[in-house]
Amino acid sequence: MADHSEYQKKIIKRYYDNRDQLDETKLAELVTSLYLASTDKQRDKLWTTARDVMERLEIPQTRLNHVWERRDPAILAEVVKDLQSGVLRKKPNKPAT
Repeated sequence: MADHSEYQKKIIKRYYDNRDQLDETKLAELVTSLYLASTDKQRDKLWTTARDVMERLEIPQTRLNHVWERRDPAILAEVVKDLQSGVLRKKPNKPAT
């Protein structure tokens, strides 16, 4: 891996500090994309991406499985709504000791 300048390190750190917010936005965009997808191949790829994003956001496994089994964009939209309203929240990382 290449060495990064201090400036680049700060950019990378900010990206990972805001990863949850970026993932929430990505999930909301995926809902729209799923409604507009025209082929099964596109939908399969979008659902796989949605599952990966939900795993990163630590959505409870039972809910994730429900969304995955149904593959209904409306159900995914409910997950997004719950994330945005604060019903679903990622557990804070424990500080290093």
